Amino acid sequence: MAALSSKRRDIRLSLNGWVLRLVGCVSIALFPWALSPCASAQTQAGKAGDAETHTTWRSYGGSPDGSQYSALQQIDRSNVKKLQIAWTYRTGDDRRYAFNPLVIDGTMYVLAKNNAIVALDAATGKEIWTHPTDPNTTLITNRGIDYWENADRSDRRLIFALRNELQELDARTGQPIRQFGTNGIVDLRAGLGREPKSLSLVQSYNPGRIFEDLLILGSATNEEYNSGPGDIRAYDVHTGRLAWSFHTIPHAGEPGYDTWPKDAWKSMGGANDWSSMALDVKRGIVYVPTASPKYNFYGANRPGKNLYGDCLLALNARTGKLIWYYQMVHHDIWDYDNDSTPMLTTVLHNGKKVDVVAQAAKVGFLWAFNRETGEPLWPIEERPVLKSEMPGEETWPTQPFPSKPPPFARQSFTVKDLSPFLEPAERDQLVSEMQSAHNEGLFTPPGLSNTVEMPGNNGGANWGGTAVNPSNGNLYVVSKDLPAMLKLELASNAARGGSPEEQGRSIFGANCSLCHGTNREGNPPAIPSLVNVGTKLSDDQVESIVQHGQGPMPSFSGLSTADISSLLAYLKHPELAPVSAPAETAAAPAAADPTSAHYRSSFGFMFARSGLPVIAPPWTTLTAYDLNAGTIRWQVPLGVVPELAAKGFNATGSQFPKVSPVVTAGGLIFTGTRDRKVRAIDSDTGKVLWEGEVDAALEGMPAIYEVQGREYVVFCAAAQATTYTHNVPGHPASETPIPGAYIAFALPDAKVTRN
Repeated sequence: MAALSSKRRDIRLSLNGWVLRLVGCVSIALFPWALSPCASAQTQAGKAGDAETHTTWRSYGGSPDGSQYSALQQIDRSNVKKLQIAWTYRTGDDRRYAFNPLVIDGTMYVLAKNNAIVALDAATGKEIWTHPTDPNTTLITNRGIDYWENADRSDRRLIFALRNELQELDARTGQPIRQFGTNGIVDLRAGLGREPKSLSLVQSYNPGRIFEDLLILGSATNEEYNSGPGDIRAYDVHTGRLAWSFHTIPHAGEPGYDTWPKDAWKSMGGANDWSSMALDVKRGIVYVPTASPKYNFYGANRPGKNLYGDCLLALNARTGKLIWYYQMVHHDIWDYDNDSTPMLTTVLHNGKKVDVVAQAAKVGFLWAFNRETGEPLWPIEERPVLKSEMPGEETWPTQPFPSKPPPFARQSFTVKDLSPFLEPAERDQLVSEMQSAHNEGLFTPPGLSNTVEMPGNNGGANWGGTAVNPSNGNLYVVSKDLPAMLKLELASNAARGGSPEEQGRSIFGANCSLCHGTNREGNPPAIPSLVNVGTKLSDDQVESIVQHGQGPMPSFSGLSTADISSLLAYLKHPELAPVSAPAETAAAPAAADPTSAHYRSSFGFMFARSGLPVIAPPWTTLTAYDLNAGTIRWQVPLGVVPELAAKGFNATGSQFPKVSPVVTAGGLIFTGTRDRKVRAIDSDTGKVLWEGEVDAALEGMPAIYEVQGREYVVFCAAAQATTYTHNVPGHPASETPIPGAYIAFALPDAKVTRN
C-alpha cells in the first residue's frame, strides 16, 4: 500500500477499500500545490504552458513531465512515408552517444566532438558554438542536459555534470557561468554525510528536472558495498546552493529509519534515482523512481524492508518533503530497480477522470497510482516468496504483485524457453546448467550455486523506455528479455609481490574476473572484452572507468594509483604474467561473518557465443497499454537482428536495446534500434508505417520540434551496430569506427544540408 507523509500525526485513511498511511500535516501532504508559490513560479507560467501543450522539446523527454510525447502533428500516419533527411551533423569522433537533444528558440544542443557540448541551428544543423569538456572522461551527463531561463529571458543556462561536479553554461555563447557555485563548480560529493573524496561516483548520466529556480537531481551511487547514499537533492540554479535533500536511506528520527540497521545511511548506499524523474508542474510534485540498495545481490548487512529503495516517491518539489511512496520490491537482492521515467497521464477510472502516475521497472510490472494520494488503481497483492538459504540473509517474506495491468515482460525462463538459434553443444551445456540451478520464479533468492533470474537485472524496462499520451492513458513500454544466472562468491584478496604485470594479474583476479572472466573475454555485448583493451582505450580512459565505473560496471575507488598502474600493465601485456604468477587468495566462506562478508555475483547476463540472448525471441518488444482499462492493447517485436533477418527471421526484436520511444499526436511512435533503423510505428496498431536506415546503431531518445512551421524528428545515431561485439569463430569483433551523427528528418520542403 502507498504511504503518505506528515510530521504532526499518524492517521490511516480508507479510500475505496484501500488503507493508506498518512504521516504528516494533511494540508501539506495532500495539497502541496496549494502552498503560496514564490515569485519565480508565477514568472514561469508561460514556460509551464509550453510544457502542458507538449509542443516544444526544452527538457529531457520533451517536457518537465518526461512523457516523451509531442503534440505536433504535421507528420502523421498519412504522410510519414514521405519523410526525408533534412540535415546531418557528424559527431566528429568514434564515441558512442545516446543523447537526447534540447531545442530552444531554433537552437539545438547536443553532445559531440569528444564530449563537447555543441549548439546547432535546429533548422539546418549548422554549428553555432562548441564548448569542450573532458575528452578522456566517461563521467558526464551523456543522455541529456537541463535548461533554465529567468522571467525576462535575459539569463539562459545549460546545466550538466562532469566528473561529479555540477556546471553551467550561458546557453547563448557556451561560456561557463563562473558565478555559479565556487568558480563555476558545485561538488556533488559534498553534503552526503561522507568524506567527499571517498565517493568516486555520485552523478548520474541522466539530467535532472528544473522546477522554478531549482534543479532537482538524482544520482548514481556505484554498485558496490559502501557506496554513497542516493539522496534526492535540489540546487538553486543561480548560486548552486543546496536547497533541500530527501534522504532515501533515512536518518535517525525520519520515517523509514527502522527499516535499516542503526545509522545505515553512514555506511550503506544506493536507493538512488539514476534514471529520470517526472514533474507535475501544476501540483508542484516531483515523482522519483529509486533503485535497489547496495550491494545488489546480498543484503545480510541491511536487514529490513530498506525504505526508500525500489520505491516510487512523490515529493514536494519546493521543499523535498515526502507526500507518499510505494515500494515495489522489499529488501531487494535482485537489482530490480525502478529504472524508467514515471509516466503522468489522465484516465477514466470507475467513471471518473483520474490523474495517474505509472511506473515500469526491471521486474516487468507496470504499476499505476492516483497521482495525488498514491492509491493504486487496481489491487496489489502481497504474496509469499522464497526464503534465502544464504548465511545471515533475511529476505522479506512477501513481495507485491499488481492484479492489473498484465506484465509486459516474461517473468520465467526454463529449458523449454531456450533459443532455437543456439549451437547444439551450447544448448546441451545450458540445459545441464539450468536443470541444476535454482529456478523458482520471479523472486528466487541468489545463493552459492547457480540461480536463474528472469526478466533479469538488465531486463524488463530500462531508462527512457516508456512514453505516454498525457491525456488519454495510452502508454508504451520498450522491454528487453535477458535472463541472468547469479552465483554468490566471497571476494578474494589480491596477492602482492612480483612484477607489475604479475601484481596486476592478481588485482584483476580479485576485482575484475568475476564479470570479465579469467580470460578477460567478458560477456559481450553487456560486459565488454578486455582483450587488447590497451589498443582501444588510453591509460587515462581506463583509469577513469576503473575509478568511476561505466554502465553496469561499478567503480573501484579502493584501488590505489599503484594498483591501477599494475592493472594497466597486466591488461597491456598479459603474456608477462603467466599462470604461475602469485594467485589471488580467496577468503573461506565458513569463516566469514555474514553481516560483514562481501559476497558478490557477476551480473550473469545469459548471452550465447553469438552475442544473442540464450532465451528464445522476441528479445525486444514494444507493448501498448490502455490504462483506462488496465489492459494490453498490442505487443510487437521491436527491431531485427540483421544477420537473422537476412535468413527470413524478422520477428526477433533487436538485441540488447537501449532505446527510448516518443509518441506523437499524429498517431505515431518514433524510435531507433541497434539494427541501424529508424522507424515510425502506428500507435494504434503497432504496425511499422515507415523506416529508414542510417550509418550507425541507435540508442537513446529522438527529439521532435518545430522551426518556422516545419516539424523535425532528430535521432542520435552513434552506437555500435554489429551483433558480434567479440571474437567468435568466423565472426571477429568489429573494429570499425562508429560513424556517429545527429540526423534530422522532415517532410519535403527544402534541400538536404550536410555538415
